[in-house]
Amino acid sequence: MRYLLPLLLLAAPLFFISTAVNSDTSSADTTITLKSNAKNGCAVLHPSDSSMEWDCVRLKKNESLESLFKENWRDVARFNRIDRRHGRPYANIKVPGRLTEIKDFSPMPTTYPKAEKLPKFILIDLSEQFLGAYEHGRLVFSSPVATGERGNETPAGEFRVSAFSRNHRSSKYTIEKTDIPYPMNYALRFHINSKGVSFWIHGRDMPGYPASHGCIGLYDERMQQRYYKDPKDPVLDDAKRLYDWAIGDSFDDGKLHDLKDGPVMLVTGEIPGTPGELAMENPPF
Repeated sequence: MRYLLPLLLLAAPLFFISTAVNSDTSSADTTITLKSNAKNGCAVLHPSDSSMEWDCVRLKKNESLESLFKENWRDVARFNRIDRRHGRPYANIKVPGRLTEIKDFSPMPTTYPKAEKLPKFILIDLSEQFLGAYEHGRLVFSSPVATGERGNETPAGEFRVSAFSRNHRSSKYTIEKTDIPYPMNYALRFHINSKGVSFWIHGRDMPGYPASHGCIGLYDERMQQRYYKDPKDPVLDDAKRLYDWAIGDSFDDGKLHDLKDGPVMLVTGEIPGTPGELAMENPPF
């Protein structure tokens, strides 16, 4: 069953398991959390996952998204909300029975009538972990995102992009196992809370689950190639694409600048849960 499959994968991590998805929901007595399931992409459940059948596949030694799915690898990456660095051997990923079902995958609505009067509008669906960019209510492009982890959730509500910084760096967090400030390339600030903490959309690694401290991350493979040496041929650059679209012809020297009349932005939904969390939120009694 759909919610049971990821639990089986956790119980037997050394085996390849491939089981078709169906719409049944199993009850479970478990305390699994999203963070403990971080390396099991099949355990993160989005509303659109139930729209098709998919198998949970554990990548084998020497396998990658490119080697398995050829010209369709980007679609599989988008469907799993991962970049290539997180689609390497021993990763568990969701693979639809028919890859044509996820061609240019996006769960975002193609039109958003409430934004028809807005020249630019950004919709973040926390449940889907996806972003949509709209012009006068019509979707012009979309991208997977990695939002705040549980306990550090991305704030929901209506905001406006108020500043931009192409070469932004974190003042608090570093790249793991280094003292290098974490790069937040192509950063768009959308909120400052009552404690003075800023929230940004920016490039980051994309592990397939909510992983940030509250910011919203998009693909930035050039950053990964520079700091992690993977992938060798950076391709995915949704953070840059959104940044260029959002700031338009504003003067940009790479430094922090205010953005006048930036895109209105709506963050909605709740971050996806794992089977254990769903069972706890919906107990069988």
